[in-house]
Amino acid sequence: MIQKAKQKSKFQEYAEAIIIAILIAMFIRTFIVQAFKIPSGSMKPTLQIGDHILVNKFIYGVKVPFLRNTIIPVGDPKRDDIVVFIYPQDRSKDFIKRVIGVSGDTIEIKNKQIYLNGKPYNDRYGVYVDQYIIPGSLQPRDNLPPVTVPPNAIFVMGDNRDQSYDSRFWGVVDLKDVMGKAFIIYWSWDREAFGVRWSRLFDLLK
Repeated sequence: MIQKAKQKSKFQEYAEAIIIAILIAMFIRTFIVQAFKIPSGSMKPTLQIGDHILVNKFIYGVKVPFLRNTIIPVGDPKRDDIVVFIYPQDRSKDFIKRVIGVSGDTIEIKNKQIYLNGKPYNDRYGVYVDQYIIPGSLQPRDNLPPVTVPPNAIFVMGDNRDQSYDSRFWGVVDLKDVMGKAFIIYWSWDREAFGVRWSRLFDLLK
């Protein structure tokens, strides 16, 4: 009887340890850090297809899961931050883009040149691969009339400007839907070359 009691106690210890580990992992994933994989080239060259990144979920405040209400405010996204957010037109998908404008900013694009509050935007990260300029009457990729970012929202674009589906097409992102800020590449797999991109590992994102 004593031996059985000891065995049961040992089993309970293991079970409790596993449950605690799972709860800690869920807490970290929900409120602190979450891993994501890059599936498209909209953020090239900053992020390549097959990059695996970590996203700081605490930096913009602690949100209630599902409701997305902030219960512990920390800060808001800033211009040039790389953010992961819930895609407004399909909430089952997560997107990653760079912040171009914050609340109160006015964004305008003329022949690919971005204007921020009436002045040429210092486009340090944008890459343009298509020489053709699409008229604004056809689509807003290269020519966008002035858009003022409303309160509690951000305007985002992919670094691969000519091959990104972003705020130019579907509007701003509500701050409630911002999940966090991408800060490091922890793994990168090149499926075409079938190998690891060793030089990209542990790159800090800017």
